[in-house]
Amino acid sequence: MDQDEKKRRAAAAALEHLGRGGIVGVGTGSTVNFFIDALAGLGRRIEGAVSSSEASTRRLAAHGIRVLDLNEAGELDVYVDGADEATRALHLVKGGGGALTREKIVAAASRRFVCIVDEQKIVERLGRFPLPVEVIPMARSYVARELAARGGDPVWREGCITDNGNHILDVRGLSIADPVAFESELNQLAGVVTVGLFARRPADVLLVGTGAGVVTLERAAGS
Repeated sequence: MDQDEKKRRAAAAALEHLGRGGIVGVGTGSTVNFFIDALAGLGRRIEGAVSSSEASTRRLAAHGIRVLDLNEAGELDVYVDGADEATRALHLVKGGGGALTREKIVAAASRRFVCIVDEQKIVERLGRFPLPVEVIPMARSYVARELAARGGDPVWREGCITDNGNHILDVRGLSIADPVAFESELNQLAGVVTVGLFARRPADVLLVGTGAGVVTLERAAGS
């Protein structure tokens, strides 16, 4: 079974976590594209969506799904998004598509975060995938030096301007033993908009598409 089919399985399984008649938060990326396509088949079961990127907004609109501003929608029941890496503790690395800041905002504004991945995204420790860090343009070199001082190898994602008008540094060579603490530390660097670690607000449910079906991992209450 190819990777796309595993992504499609995880995306379809996320439909079971949606309520009826509400507004769903929608992330960004190849697995989420399968989810958006599946979402289109629900018709009026949902009122609309809040999107984390311009790319997802365009895909939702193409399916005739109403896209709302988060300020208008308020708190969301559920947010569905993918990840570039995930652990069994439901800590994530996201931002390969450059939408990490808006993704983090929508995740924070949602009561439940459902993450959809294929089994190749599961790791024992985060850091195999380069960690995206969104930075204010004038702070790029300063933040890069600070990241290097912490053992990383930051590379400017040239030609990439985020939907917020910022730059991204992709940090290679990390082995992140304490994702919550590292996320907090990097968030304090002047000029960092956000970091692609989703550990302080991890996923609540992780749906993993495999050749044998979908494996569901859930975060323990209060963890």
